Amino acid sequence: MYFENFPLIPYDSVGDGTTKDVTNLLRRVAVRAKIKTNTALYDTYDVIEGETPEMIAHKLYGDASMHWVVLLFNNITDRFHGWPMSGNQFNEFLQDKYGSNVDSIHHYEITEESGHAKFKIDVGTVNTDYPSSTPITNREFEEEEQNTKRRIKLLDPQYVTDFVEEFKRLTRENVI
Repeated sequence: MYFENFPLIPYDSVGDGTTKDVTNLLRRVAVRAKIKTNTALYDTYDVIEGETPEMIAHKLYGDASMHWVVLLFNNITDRFHGWPMSGNQFNEFLQDKYGSNVDSIHHYEITEESGHAKFKIDVGTVNTDYPSSTPITNREFEEEEQNTKRRIKLLDPQYVTDFVEEFKRLTRENVI
């Protein structure tokens, strides 16, 4: 459903002057920042272990083929690296990336406060300047990355039809 909305363009793949109509994969449409910051249009959601964009689209929109709305709304262009991994995938990833150094120190952090907010600051791989900093292991670092990916925004179902129609209009719009 996603690519069927993209325009066709003539393409000469061999360079002999013979063209073939192909889908313009370079056409990009993004969700406006104003929409992403309007909390009345979406809910935040924590992806459950093993859930796919198709499962979420089916659960929320009643149609698994609307998975592209979930991905586009979260600016995920690579579902293999932009979507949270399952437990097994994550353990394999850790092993492939870090080998026997999974629990080695990745970096050190300090916690700062501003008003009522607390935030963590990465102070690097050496803690000589911040002896009270907290060591963060490779595993902890990657778990936090996964937790960030796990928290997504889902467009409220009442706006999906308008969103899809706008997407179709924009992808077919001639920009030249």
